[in-house]
Amino acid sequence: MPEHSRPGLGIALILAAGLLLSSQDALAKTLTASYPLLLVVCLRYLAQNLLMLVVFAPRMGLDLVRTRRPLLQLARGLSLVGVTLLFYCGLRYIPLGEATAVIFLAPLVVVVLSVLWLKEAVSRGVWLAVGGGLLGVLLIVRPGGELFTPASLLPLAAAFCFGLYQLLTRRLSATDAPATSNFLTALVGTLGTGLLLPWTWQTPAPMDVLLMAALGGLAMTGHMLLTHAYRFASAASLAPFTYGQILIAALIGILVFDHLPDAWAVLGMAVIILSGAALAWSQRRS
Repeated sequence: MPEHSRPGLGIALILAAGLLLSSQDALAKTLTASYPLLLVVCLRYLAQNLLMLVVFAPRMGLDLVRTRRPLLQLARGLSLVGVTLLFYCGLRYIPLGEATAVIFLAPLVVVVLSVLWLKEAVSRGVWLAVGGGLLGVLLIVRPGGELFTPASLLPLAAAFCFGLYQLLTRRLSATDAPATSNFLTALVGTLGTGLLLPWTWQTPAPMDVLLMAALGGLAMTGHMLLTHAYRFASAASLAPFTYGQILIAALIGILVFDHLPDAWAVLGMAVIILSGAALAWSQRRS
């Protein structure tokens, strides 16, 4: 069957991925309220590593850990660890829907980094999309509002790290297999946070260990669904539905955490979604 010949399936997979990843974030928000952040993050990455060994090692063998760009892989791993630590920490103070909307600035961050680092030229429309995304953040954490605190910088910093992660992923896609990149990234997360665990250790209850491991399973499955979605539909056609994760996260926030975003937050989310869609449309034209 030709590539991109089943857009309906691609859209279904991208929405399912959004549900799994938002569920992971909701679970992390619950766990980090009771346990040290480093413990939750370490067990999340350890579970992902073990699951990937089970799924990929039998057919890939040592190719799972072979990379032609070790320093870039290290940088990619550190950037995603930064995303996880900053975002999970932010979820302690920021509602799930609003925090998810802010981290979806990442594609706009990629544009800025591409200009500064790769010296790429971008159109005026792209810059307008970047400005629109920043306006959306200001609407969510507006000055004088209850979210206008230093904690609001945490998901914003996570968005910057996520943009860097996406840019590094793009650079590595030409040399390393996706499974290799994802396994090494999780390994950096496991080792990096594991080295610091002795200073923050708190013995978790057995059921909570399983829930922390579920974070890794949800993350791995969600990202696998994302990867497969792009096999069945083009990036341009999937771009608007990627932002469905913001709506899913907001709905989970209402149902699980009894938080209803106010009108300004809803407007900010809408502006970020429209800015991201405009960016995808502008890049498709170019």
